[in-house]
Amino acid sequence: MTRPLHSDYMHFAKFSTGARFNLATSGVMDCDIAELGLQWDDLALHGPNVGGYDPLAAIVADRFRIDPACVVMAGGGASFANHLAMAAILAPGDEVLAESPTYELLTSTLGYLGATVRRFEWRLDEDWRLDPARVAAAIGPATRLVVLTNLHNPSCALASDAEVRAIAAAAVGAVVLVDEVYRELIFGDGPATTSFVPDGNTVVTSSLTKAYGLSGLRCGWILAPAALAERMRRLNDLFGVHPPHVSERMAVVAFQRLPQIRARTEAILEENRAAYRALLGGCPTLDQRIFEHGTTIFPRLAAGDGDALFQRLMAEFETSVVPGRFFGLPEHFRVGLGGDPAATRAGLEQLARALG
Repeated sequence: MTRPLHSDYMHFAKFSTGARFNLATSGVMDCDIAELGLQWDDLALHGPNVGGYDPLAAIVADRFRIDPACVVMAGGGASFANHLAMAAILAPGDEVLAESPTYELLTSTLGYLGATVRRFEWRLDEDWRLDPARVAAAIGPATRLVVLTNLHNPSCALASDAEVRAIAAAAVGAVVLVDEVYRELIFGDGPATTSFVPDGNTVVTSSLTKAYGLSGLRCGWILAPAALAERMRRLNDLFGVHPPHVSERMAVVAFQRLPQIRARTEAILEENRAAYRALLGGCPTLDQRIFEHGTTIFPRLAAGDGDALFQRLMAEFETSVVPGRFFGLPEHFRVGLGGDPAATRAGLEQLARALG
């Protein structure tokens, strides 16, 4: 089998979604630097970050009430956190059980690492509910890693910690990797929670990117049992060594201002979700589940496929979405709700016209 050396989805997302009305994004619109309230001291280019910037790791550890030894500040956002975590766990030829549909970069990275990938399903006709029994039945004696996202990408369905724990209990001899980058969207004013258990077989990745419009910081982290976390830090010496210090310092400030940034996120998503419900919630040509959390919706077309819809939207309506092919379900497409509310509503109006 040829090892993939690229991600089709990332190439599409970077170079093919530019449109007057971009509904192909999955994160919240970029946060302005002024909203961080930075001081000059927060912009230091250099500092003590050998092995990680301790104040940043301490903030993440305190946020999830765990030992800092279990925190790996990988940099590079959740994407690189996933790569580093999987590279530390897997050897070429190892068997991985991954969700379907899922974020293409996860499976492309698994292919790059030489893993053998089998799949389990999230199903629209089950309201995109994670079924631990289905996952447990698919775990075999050779399974080394189970990979899932929570909130699920692309549907934004939420799995409970009890469901994830049930999968972890069934994954004897394996590790369960949970990408929780979209889970940041559900915390509100309550405490930050996670499915990570320090003495268990679960590894969690996340970042500040999707929920807060802070992609430029590339602040990604991994929560892992201490010994595995140290293996990841050592492995990162072969990849990025350590993140840019100025980004680490700015990320500390961002964590301190999360309540204000979260309020901005919630206002954007509330307005855009209401617009989607009003314009497309009752669309007869779509089979869909619209959750009250998350940044994306993943409808299924009654006829046609997501690629044809994308081409028509770009050619006739100045609007972009993500074809479901990138998630393994070509009859679907993904709509992003994290953009500027005025532009998002205009894009949704164009999408409604295209669907007729």
